[in-house]
Amino acid sequence: MALAIPQLPTHEHSDEQLMLCYAKGDSKAFEQLYLKHKGALYRYFVRQLGDKQLAEDLYQETWGRVIRAAANYEASAKFTTWLYRIAHNLLIDHVRAVKPVDLVATDEDETGADTFVAGEQDKPDVQWQEAQKSLLLKTCIALLPQVQKEAFILNIEMGFTAAIISDIAGVTLEATKSRIRYAYQSLKDCVSAKWQEASHE
Repeated sequence: MALAIPQLPTHEHSDEQLMLCYAKGDSKAFEQLYLKHKGALYRYFVRQLGDKQLAEDLYQETWGRVIRAAANYEASAKFTTWLYRIAHNLLIDHVRAVKPVDLVATDEDETGADTFVAGEQDKPDVQWQEAQKSLLLKTCIALLPQVQKEAFILNIEMGFTAAIISDIAGVTLEATKSRIRYAYQSLKDCVSAKWQEASHE
């Protein structure tokens, strides 16, 4: 009779412990990891690619690589860092393969980076202005160099620190801080310029 794999109360485990449990055959551990990270990981791809089908393909491939690498997983880094490093490598491979590529997102139901713009107020005209600036922001994000775009999205939308982002992208901490700083400044200038253009039309 085959021995049953012990199913530990995974809700008490860290991501790293869950992944180690999954590597030993605990499918419930993987389910919990998937449910916890699926939304943010999918948005990571959608926000940078602007193509939901392509984002879905890379999203599924990321989880496929997680599954295939499970047996060799070592908790030497945070699971989220390891997960997004896989996603980062897939994204970079895609961008290099298809350049030049149109990365402008056009889906009206996307949210997230809108928090970069000041919050909505009660007056209808103010709400309209903020909505227009949110649309301009999405356009400006798409115009950022890929490395700045990724750093900005990981920082503002995923809430990752510069140190974690540097581990994901495999670059120095100072380079990551520069990417985030230049991204913020470029977006500020871009939104301001496009808003001025729209105001004079």
